[in-house]
Amino acid sequence: MFVKNHMTPNPINIPSDTPVFEALTILKRQKIRQLPVVDNGRLVGLVTERDLLTVSPSPATTLSIHEINYLLSKMTVREVMIKNPTLLSQDTTIEEAAVIMREHKFGSLLVVEDKKLIGIITESDLFDAIVEIFGFRRAGTRLVLETENRTGALADLLSIVADHGVNVNGLAVMEMPELKIQVMLRLATSKLGLLEGKLKEAGFQVNSICETCRTSI
Repeated sequence: MFVKNHMTPNPINIPSDTPVFEALTILKRQKIRQLPVVDNGRLVGLVTERDLLTVSPSPATTLSIHEINYLLSKMTVREVMIKNPTLLSQDTTIEEAAVIMREHKFGSLLVVEDKKLIGIITESDLFDAIVEIFGFRRAGTRLVLETENRTGALADLLSIVADHGVNVNGLAVMEMPELKIQVMLRLATSKLGLLEGKLKEAGFQVNSICETCRTSI
């Protein structure tokens, strides 16, 4: 799973001389929270809704609405933008992008190729990627198992599932204490039939079964 599979290509962008008030209007109209800043085809920065709101007058200000509009019309995003935003390649893995965003508390990352802006990936895009990887929107059975963290454990598990003619829509593995692993499978079936019994016979501990487990959103 790579950034190129989940980013928004050719994102809306603005020049650095865009007034703050206009940038805020674009964010609101497009229902987004960040705007890449591009001058003459060259990426020069990133401005976020938080950046723009920080420099906007407080509701408690004594300035009149006309004075506020005047100030905002004179201030441009060049004065508040992030001038050296963190950049990614489209071949960056999803997990690497997630770590960068989490460690630096970024809401988005810009994607470039040959120094040109080609996309943007946001927190929402990462959430969508997780939903897709876990197969959450696909009907079927969510099965959670526990077993020893040993070489071949996952291969044995998938072999048993395959022998029963069941396709796997999603898979996740988490390390547990005492050299154990927990495995979540999204199976393309609403009934397990004999599969549950075979898994138990093979030494897999079945912790949870949710048949036809699917989001209603």
